[in-house]
Order: sequence, then C-alpha cells, then structure tokens
Amino acid sequence: MRLEGKVAIVTGAGSGFGEGIAKIYASEGAKIVVNDVNEAGGTRVAAEIDKAHGQGTAIFVKADVSSDGDVKAMVEKAVATYGRLDIMVNNAGFTHKNKPMLEVTEAEFDRCFAVNVKAIYLAARHVVPVFRKQGKGGVIINTASTAGLRPRPGLTWYNGSKGAAITITKSMAVELAAEKIRVHALCPVAGETGMLADFMGEDTPERRKQFTSVIPMGRFSQPADIANAALFLAEDSSEFLTGLAMEIDGGRCI
Repeated sequence: MRLEGKVAIVTGAGSGFGEGIAKIYASEGAKIVVNDVNEAGGTRVAAEIDKAHGQGTAIFVKADVSSDGDVKAMVEKAVATYGRLDIMVNNAGFTHKNKPMLEVTEAEFDRCFAVNVKAIYLAARHVVPVFRKQGKGGVIINTASTAGLRPRPGLTWYNGSKGAAITITKSMAVELAAEKIRVHALCPVAGETGMLADFMGEDTPERRKQFTSVIPMGRFSQPADIANAALFLAEDSSEFLTGLAMEIDGGRCI
C-alpha cells in the first residue's frame, strides 16, 4: 500500500479530478478528508470510499477553500478525526467561461483568483504549521493546468491564475524543502469533467476535435490520469522530488 497510514485532505473532491485523487489515495491505504462546496457530491464520494475500503476511511467536510475560517476548520477537523495530516491536495478550481478577456466580469475574475490562488495561500497558513508540529515533513499538491504553461485565447484570467499557482508552487517548494515539506503542481490538459464546456465553449464534436487536435495523444485527460500522477508525487518513494509542475497532457506542452 503506497500511502499506508497517511492522512490526506483533497479539496474539490466531489467530482472530477478530485474524486479520482481521493479514491486512488484511499485504495492505497490513506484516510481521506473529502472536501467540496457541493454537499451532495462530497457526501457521495466519501460514502463510496467507505463502502469500498471500510467505515471511517473517509469523512466529508463542506468548506469554501477561499474562506480562511472554513479552511482552518477543515484542517482542524482532519487532525481531530485522524490524529495527523500528511498530504494536502489543493484541487478545487474555478474558471470563467471561454470568452473574450474584456467580457469577464469582476466577480468572475475575483472568484477565479480566490479559488485558484488564494486557496493555496490559506491552505499553507493552516497546513504548514501542522506539518511542522508533527516534524516529519509533508506533501502539498496544487492542481494547476497546462493553461498556465501554454495559454489558449478566451481563458486569459484563468490562464493567469494557473500560471500564478505554478510559480507559487515552485517558490513554496524552495522555501519549505529544508523541512522535508514537498510541494508540487499538477498541470492537466483539458479533461472530461464538469468544467469542460467552460473551457471549450459549446460542447460539440467540432469543438472537441479542435481541442484534441493539439494534443499529440489525441484525447482529453481523464480523472485517472491525474490521480495516478498525484499518487506518485505523494508517496514516500518520491521523497527527493519537489517543485515539479508535472504536465499530464498527452504531449500538449512539448
């Protein structure tokens, strides 16, 4: 079991990439705090994990990752329930719809940076002190995007938020390395999740062909692709890796 005895918080785990990460972590022996603002989705995922791996393997905590109070309470709940915390996955994300940059509202811009950037800051504020107190290091994984590396038109402010997440990841990795706290970013290409239409615009066969035509492997990413990468980065055998912005993109960024 690659994560035996570990405890992980996975935000945005009520669907999509986060659900995939939470479930693969549980299958490898971790206890999981499933977080989402969508109570129905988060409760479902936690229940499915418990059914597959035993009662108490997962709990659901509803929290807005852009709220300091919510994040603080979520981290405290994780430690109170499982006695420790080893892995923090900042996966919750938000995007404005694909449209010209000047048509994005201020509210959409603010929400994009609150969920995609501020949430990393808030998680660090509350998770890093726990790691330091435990004295055994830890892992922080931030879900960024190929959009932060190879921007597409129509997603300018989202692209910027993911570029910020990548730079923050690398800076955190340098600052925390001496304490054996490892920090990585996942950079998926557009995936088969509920956010796909926001990235593409109208979901039509023509639009799908247009998007996948620039992915050498010829398909969108799947939650399992991202989950497997997140598992590799979190396990102890990857202890000498930090600061990676791992492209999970079928060759898109080559």
